[in-house]
Amino acid sequence: MPVGSLTAVALALYRTYRPATFAEVVGQDHVTEPLRTALAAGRINHAYLFSGPRGCGKTSSARILARSLNCEQGPTPDPCGACSSCVALAPGGPGNIDVTELDAASHGGVDDTRELRDRAFFAPAESRYRVFIVDEAHMITTQGFNALLKIVEEPPEHLVFVFATTEPDKVLPTIRSRTHHYPFRLIPPGTLRKLLERICDQEGAVVAPGVYPLVIRAGGGSARDSLSVLDQLLAGAGPGGVTYERAVALLGVTDVALIDDVVDALAASDRAAVFEAVDRLVEAGHDPRRFAADLLQRLRDVTLLQAVPEAADRGLVEAADDELARMVEQAGKLGPATLARYGEIVHTGLIDMRGATAPRLLLELLCARMLLPAASTAEPGLLERLERLERRNAIAPAAAVAEPAGEDESRSATDRRTFRRPSDESEQPAGGAAAGAARSDARATSDTPAESADAPRAARDAEAEPPPGRATTERPASGRADPSKPDESAAPSPASSGDPAPPAEPAAPVALDAAAARRVWPEILAATRTQSRSVEAMLVNATVRSVENDTLVLGIGAPSLARRLSEQRNADVVAGALHAVLGVRWQVRCEHGDPPPPPAAPRGDPPPPPPAAPQRRSSRPPPERPPPERPPPERRPTASDGGVPLPPEPPDEEAPPDDEEPPPAAGAAGVREAAPAADRDPEEVAIELLSSQLGARAIDRR
Repeated sequence: MPVGSLTAVALALYRTYRPATFAEVVGQDHVTEPLRTALAAGRINHAYLFSGPRGCGKTSSARILARSLNCEQGPTPDPCGACSSCVALAPGGPGNIDVTELDAASHGGVDDTRELRDRAFFAPAESRYRVFIVDEAHMITTQGFNALLKIVEEPPEHLVFVFATTEPDKVLPTIRSRTHHYPFRLIPPGTLRKLLERICDQEGAVVAPGVYPLVIRAGGGSARDSLSVLDQLLAGAGPGGVTYERAVALLGVTDVALIDDVVDALAASDRAAVFEAVDRLVEAGHDPRRFAADLLQRLRDVTLLQAVPEAADRGLVEAADDELARMVEQAGKLGPATLARYGEIVHTGLIDMRGATAPRLLLELLCARMLLPAASTAEPGLLERLERLERRNAIAPAAAVAEPAGEDESRSATDRRTFRRPSDESEQPAGGAAAGAARSDARATSDTPAESADAPRAARDAEAEPPPGRATTERPASGRADPSKPDESAAPSPASSGDPAPPAEPAAPVALDAAAARRVWPEILAATRTQSRSVEAMLVNATVRSVENDTLVLGIGAPSLARRLSEQRNADVVAGALHAVLGVRWQVRCEHGDPPPPPAAPRGDPPPPPPAAPQRRSSRPPPERPPPERPPPERRPTASDGGVPLPPEPPDEEAPPDDEEPPPAAGAAGVREAAPAADRDPEEVAIELLSSQLGARAIDRR
């Protein structure tokens, strides 16, 4: 090659693949179809106005229209491509003398339009029509439009005007009203991606799938701009083709991984991770303004995926499959009010960054406002805080539903322990002093509103499982709670099931316990993953045991994992995840081994009796005793509960006895079968002997 000679310059992609017919124009069917129909019907207007964004096919469509009008087989919607006019007006052709293309940006004065007007009266040299294509028509001055007004209004039969502009509002209304206006639009991302993939296949280029969304976004919906970006990437591609990393570095867009880190940190309220991401952004040389724009685009995509789950299938969101999966996961972590507030903050921050001397500072302040919803009293901040409360209350009610059963069991057991005699605990026989102390204790207990409200509940628990000799123990306690209604404890009733709750129970729906933590355990693991993947891997094998005050107790089988999870840094990570998901400030403690067994006493069983209790339990009268010879309401008021007798009742508070207690035996043989008198309550033995031997009846001491 001679020195100083020029090598061949590659033709740009947008020129190489410029459409030659209306069928090849992509994304503008709303324009090409009416034009094809009009050409086929022969209804040709003397002036057209093509408007729309740059690079969407306005000038190319004007050339195709001129080619269709001057084709030897025309006017036709499909030029033959073989005649001299079609060849001259092809995308790579030399042009035609009868088709004049004028750039109004440099020829928009009144003198230029006068010259154009004078040339318009000449007949075409070799074609059917003389076509004037005026590009950037909005740049023509008012005087220039006025000079063209008369010829546009009443042109010769051989003359056709085609005005192309990006701002149709600046075209003189008197000119615009005399044209057929066809508005062009931006090309949809799905259609544009198909065009790019087809061109890459024809060029034999290898392009990573993640590069196409970057090219489409950089092109902004313009086919020409997108092809220019793709041409630049193909020119700088290596042996492996166009890679995602090369495209990100060349186009200056923010890496998707950095955007994911920021969104995940915002969802977890991890302030440190957010500001570390900003620092990495600046250290990598990215523009904070571009990052804010990319973050706003991500918030838009996440909002659409949350509102319309099938947004990707409908073409509303354009991204790679793995990126779509991450955005769907982020949509589940952020509420609609939170996303709307984040979008407003980022949008306002973008406006403030215009011309700012410290864009990094503005970006950090922007992130701080997103992390602190309580710092603003505006409606978006209040909605976000309300959304967090609703999320927390949506978790708590299930825990509150499971609480009353366990609470009834504990309260019932407490009530039963309250009526035990101190003499039984000290293994001493019941004396007068011990009986008096027990009576005073029972009287004080019955005077307490909370205990009196819980006594019917304990009675209902005892009636659900009535073992022999135990049902009568609960009913006198219920009778003491309300002496005026002696029969309410004998059988459950609708009134007893609707007893008012204690004053402390309204706070139960907002309390969080271990059950609430178990229900959202997958979300806690996801929040932990954003801070430390190693801690998340250890938590996979952990289980929630209990919540002790403000400490969450976890259990894990391996002692080494328990020690690692108990380290302060790992416990802080788990505590941060708990705060992000549940909004609580809990400490975390991890224990190894199997969890301690729950209390073995079933509902209705009394607490463990003293050593002498097994003998009393074995001497309980058998349930097959003969029926009583006295009316049921006059039954004796005392009985044994698992070998633990009740204290004597005071005369002024004793309730009528229940009629469900089997009466004692009628003869001495029944007494001998029951148990030795030495192992039973003396008072009970005395009453039984009097009733069986002398026919005495228990006196109602009310």
